[in-house]
Amino acid sequence: MEREKFGSRLGFILISAGCAIGLGNVWRFPYIAGKYGGAAFVLLYLFFLVILGLPIMVMEFSVGRASQKSAALSFDVLEPKGTKWHWYKWGAMAGNYLLMMFYTTIGGWMVLYFFKMAAGQFQGLNSEQVQQAFVDLTANPGLMTVFMVLTVLLGFAICARGLQNGVEKITKAMMLCLLALMVVLAVRSVVLPGGEEGLRFYLWPDFGKLRKAGIGEAIYAAMGQAFFTLSLGIGALAIFGSYIGKDRALTGEAVSVTVLDTFVALMAGLIIFPACFAYSVQPDSGPSLIFITLPNVFNAMKGGRLWGTLFFLFMSFAALSTIIAVFENILSFAMDLTGCSRKKAVLVNLIVIIVLSMPCVLGFNVLAGFTPFGSGSNVLDLEDFIVSNNLLPLGSLIYLLFCTSKCGWGYEKFMKEANTGSGMKFPKWIRGYVKYVLPLIVIVIFAMGYYTKFAG
Repeated sequence: MEREKFGSRLGFILISAGCAIGLGNVWRFPYIAGKYGGAAFVLLYLFFLVILGLPIMVMEFSVGRASQKSAALSFDVLEPKGTKWHWYKWGAMAGNYLLMMFYTTIGGWMVLYFFKMAAGQFQGLNSEQVQQAFVDLTANPGLMTVFMVLTVLLGFAICARGLQNGVEKITKAMMLCLLALMVVLAVRSVVLPGGEEGLRFYLWPDFGKLRKAGIGEAIYAAMGQAFFTLSLGIGALAIFGSYIGKDRALTGEAVSVTVLDTFVALMAGLIIFPACFAYSVQPDSGPSLIFITLPNVFNAMKGGRLWGTLFFLFMSFAALSTIIAVFENILSFAMDLTGCSRKKAVLVNLIVIIVLSMPCVLGFNVLAGFTPFGSGSNVLDLEDFIVSNNLLPLGSLIYLLFCTSKCGWGYEKFMKEANTGSGMKFPKWIRGYVKYVLPLIVIVIFAMGYYTKFAG
């Protein structure tokens, strides 16, 4: 059976970017940027994105394209005989399933808030009532389950239509809408009276604030954000490498994906900071920013119901683009490993993902007594920790070593694959850096993740 291919280069770039563009771009990046000195931090972040994220993304794409398989079989195809690289397939697959165990719940929240905003349910509420609305949602396992299931059904319905007719066609439209919505929302936010203070906070390089927060801490925050924003290490991007032809070199494609991902992160700040400053609301990080802070801002804004509805539509697209991309990867695992049809893979995984997503839904209410990291933590935090602090850095390390070591796929074969086709090439002189320095940086990120979680 011949492997499906993308219909266009734009489809490949938008879908790969859709996989990388997640909620972290919106609820984590602007807050961290503001905390560590605005544009001063953004410069650091961009530097690490280029030296950290880009090379590993090129490697994931290369492994996917050379093997023409998902992470379930790519190492089996490319590894030297007798080596055990293929054992990592279980780590990559676990990463994708674990990510969906909590992402589907958050995706469901976004869709629900889109409907709530459109119906005008927040109009006339004060800030305590807005906060209470989110508390009531997390305390209601029935409602959360309905919207989680709806999100899962929507994602798999799109994947069931095939790569070109489903995933590519719909993600392309969704991503173009997402980018257009962001520009409209950012322009609206920037022209708000009092918004310029927020712009200054976000875009003016404040090296004093950077020093005050601690250069080391700011560097680690920039490294971490640059690393996690691209979802590297669990084969989530390798799959799209397996769907493209050999006509383009892979470094240029990785640059395009990274530029789009960064554009969304930067635009999110342009939406959030001017609006928060215009209405004297403290910009927070995490779910409270999206579900408590911003509904309060939209309440105070003229035409806020419309702007709030558009914002949650954009957020639903951001969540769904990642969900569809990871579902496609999960389906490829099933098809590559068992040879089953796409339809059968969809039906089985539909049930599996719904069942696996239930602990996260119940973690906010029925299982609220389970606090893995102490008071205030829940099932979602544990699942996120396993993926973000373990599988992403360790998986990235495996891709790095696989592409650079003699006992793996090897640097020559990697370079040949990465540089096949027209466009920007992976530089030869970078070999020493990706072989010796980059693995050390990834190990530091991994170790620091544990340190900040348990000792920081």
